Amino acid sequence: MAALPAFQGKETILDDDRAHYPPVDPVRAGLAGRCPRCGEGRLFRGFLGVASGCGACGLDYAFADSGDGPAAFVILIVGFVVVGLALWMEVTLSPPLWVHFLLWIPLVVILALVALRLIKGVLIALQYATRAAEGRIERRP
Repeated sequence: MAALPAFQGKETILDDDRAHYPPVDPVRAGLAGRCPRCGEGRLFRGFLGVASGCGACGLDYAFADSGDGPAAFVILIVGFVVVGLALWMEVTLSPPLWVHFLLWIPLVVILALVALRLIKGVLIALQYATRAAEGRIERRP
């Protein structure tokens, strides 16, 4: 008899999730801030804090650890957009420095906060959909 894989018990639980809940698009659920399993409950408590669990299906959000990933994406995306616009404005219009401060600082803050929530939701939903977990090294005696 062949040996069972180490992850079989976990796989059975996740397959049971699929049997009870129709598949949810992780990108759509993440952007909407909804539960990655049922698509109904709220993912966030407040603006950026992850809730303890789904109010609709009871999924425990203890697995949700997006780490610094959302912040890295926000820095790259918002930085690219704002620096590009600021350079374009400087080359074409040459406004005084105070105009740059007046335009770009509020834009960076607003875009960063909105993008951080959206990207954090998508990464958590993708983490659930792909069964991502912390890496472990298997040690054999």
